[in-house]
Amino acid sequence: MSLDIQHIRSQFPILNREVNGKPLVYFDNGATSQKPKVVLDILDQYYEKYNANVHRGIHTLSQEATDLMEESRRKIQAFINAKHDHEVIFTRGTTESINLVANTIGQLLTVDDEIIITEIEHHSNIVPWQLVTQRTGAKLKYIPLTAEGILDIAKLDDLLTDKTKLVCVNQVSNALGVVNPIETIIEKAHAKGAWVLIDGAQSVPHTKIDVQALDADFLAFSGHKMYGPTGIGILYGKEEILNQLPPFHGGGEMIKDVTMEVSTYACLPFKFEAGTPDVAGIIGLGAAVDFINEIGIDAIHAYEDELVEYTIQRLSEFEEVEIYAKEAKHSGAVSFNLKLDGVHSSDVGMILDKKGIAVRTGHHCAQPIMHHFGIPGTVRASFGIYNTKEEVDIFIDGLKTAIRMLG
Repeated sequence: MSLDIQHIRSQFPILNREVNGKPLVYFDNGATSQKPKVVLDILDQYYEKYNANVHRGIHTLSQEATDLMEESRRKIQAFINAKHDHEVIFTRGTTESINLVANTIGQLLTVDDEIIITEIEHHSNIVPWQLVTQRTGAKLKYIPLTAEGILDIAKLDDLLTDKTKLVCVNQVSNALGVVNPIETIIEKAHAKGAWVLIDGAQSVPHTKIDVQALDADFLAFSGHKMYGPTGIGILYGKEEILNQLPPFHGGGEMIKDVTMEVSTYACLPFKFEAGTPDVAGIIGLGAAVDFINEIGIDAIHAYEDELVEYTIQRLSEFEEVEIYAKEAKHSGAVSFNLKLDGVHSSDVGMILDKKGIAVRTGHHCAQPIMHHFGIPGTVRASFGIYNTKEEVDIFIDGLKTAIRMLG
């Protein structure tokens, strides 16, 4: 399928701006993606025409806002192929989604239980589990990385036991762009009776996700990385599992009945959606899903794979560049450093910024990976559907300048 990338780019107003007198080249999509006009417009339309609280009013504006919000829930249900729309829980983002699972499952854990994470996780999929195991006495174990920077999946068999309650892993590493063998992990975990939480923050924007085909128990992801607004995210959970978990936040909307002595809780999804939701953000995320569907997630995946492959090819031209996990399957991002004494990733990032090129530098909230490689951080180029090979060439020219200045 041939994509009209220039037409796609025309839908992103921010791509018209200059940075330091140069056309913006935005290669920091792993941190947050830019927003198309259809998303920006729906946010304005909501506040101008439909602004009201949801699920609480019989007046027209409240009913219209509620309908728009629940329509977005159904769009997301279809997008990830959840069995039920009430398996889609609105949160503030991937981090809150993981914390929701950690804090609710944490109330069910004992000192005899075990949780498995990996060395390739974002801090958002490490720290919540450290907190919950410190609180409960449960044991936290992790799948290590190989020398090349990919999961040593052979170690999983030794880590899994009858005490394992949950395995938590990202589908794509935010720091390296490496694709993890999520299907194998789910199969092995389920064979031991353990649930699996997938951090999909870096995979959902780039590849088709079918939670039923994966047999995923939980999937967490963020709207702002998939062309939607900031501050809105999703937790998918299987109905039968979510029904076993206690509430996360207490307050309005998540209750059925309240007395001064005791409360009973609403059914899914509202049990986990206390308080006034980010209605505009939810509707904006629905518009972002429409935008992705119009292009086609398979077409996005194929195009971005070409960009990643081309970037690795161009970076490989330099003896001074070290690409991390170079031989692994990548999705959406490439991470590298300059092999020059005394040069930090931020040095490269600042020089590229002077040329209008936005990349992410540092430890990417994944310090265990950096400790593994014995480095303070990397330069990460991460891509969206509006990026081009011509922009990669501009980036490579900027890197040549950085090598010349820092060498």
